[in-house]
Amino acid sequence: MNVELIQYTPDPEKVIAAAARLCYSPDPVPELMEKLDEEKVANLVQKLRAMGHLSTFEHISFQFSIDGVSRALSHQLVRHRIASYSQRSQRYVKEEGFDFVTPPTIRRNPQTQERFENIMATLQEEYQALLAMVPAEDARYILPNACTTSLMATFNARSLLNFFEHRTCMRAQWEIRILAEKMLELVREVAPNVFGQAGPTCVTQGVCHEGAMSCGRIKALKKEAERMTLIYDR
Repeated sequence: MNVELIQYTPDPEKVIAAAARLCYSPDPVPELMEKLDEEKVANLVQKLRAMGHLSTFEHISFQFSIDGVSRALSHQLVRHRIASYSQRSQRYVKEEGFDFVTPPTIRRNPQTQERFENIMATLQEEYQALLAMVPAEDARYILPNACTTSLMATFNARSLLNFFEHRTCMRAQWEIRILAEKMLELVREVAPNVFGQAGPTCVTQGVCHEGAMSCGRIKALKKEAERMTLIYDR
């Protein structure tokens, strides 16, 4: 998996701060931006984030190049509807000798790995044979979810925060969780006040919404918080 942040709104946190100030000022945005120094921007963005006033976060966007992920992942990714996607087409791009993603549970066992690789080899052969007889748009029907793909994805910051909340959760499927963690690491570098506290709700809010499906991490976090409180109170 290769993930790159290829472009983002210049000076993203100042844009958020200026948008917020605009609501309460007669000055135009360019003048507001000139008046905002780094400390004011950081304080205002952190305040908006803490209060959950995130409409102004929609003014900044981030574009990612994502390569070497499975089609199983991309099916999950596009469920985050407030984002824009472009994906390599299997209708127009032939997948001859396609690469594939092997899940860790299959890779750990030599028997399952051998079986998995044999199936992939057979599918590659059959796909190649079909390409000689039918258009690629029809031959692709036998391609597996494991087949790798490439995407460009564009999110605004508010949508990204929601994506990180759900997909960095330990209940998220392993491949998209790895993707989310890589994306979060990239955007934290360029907008630390926006994404510094991004992540699953058990970490950021001290609550878990998974109910009976919870991984139990919230209990460990609360126990650790209690332990630290005892140490601090001594």
